[in-house]
Amino acid sequence: MPTAYLLLGSNLGNRTEYLRTAVQHLQETAGTVEAVSSLYETAAWGLTSQPAFLNQAVRLRTLLTPAQLLATCLAIEQRAGRERHVRWDARTLDVDILLYGDQVLDTPALQVPHPRLPERRFALVPLFEIAPEAVHPQLQCTVAELLVACPDSLAVERVG
Repeated sequence: MPTAYLLLGSNLGNRTEYLRTAVQHLQETAGTVEAVSSLYETAAWGLTSQPAFLNQAVRLRTLLTPAQLLATCLAIEQRAGRERHVRWDARTLDVDILLYGDQVLDTPALQVPHPRLPERRFALVPLFEIAPEAVHPQLQCTVAELLVACPDSLAVERVG
């Protein structure tokens, strides 16, 4: 069964509850949640004039294909009231596929590994907590190596 690594994020409403509920829905609909990182808070990336985000990484064993997993993640976001208006806008819930086994996909709907993973500390720090030795299949670097080389200086603070 393939292992996927996801990043959950929320910066609207009860952020902690949105993340907790997302993990529960992933367990119910996508596979077996094997590990969940601590919660990390960071300032918004991209559109910076919005509330801070809580982020959390999840290790998921799944029989879903990457496309099926994406559809499941989008459904979980929608269930949480996610609205898409502007790229990188504030949101109740964001569920991104960071890695899916050793697969590399580049379609209009889905890119795996996540194309901006190496440049985002808010994704790498929680992922490092649960999978420091996971390998980025294109760059052939571990998550630990990506974190050391990450150019992003945005503070990522563990909050729970």
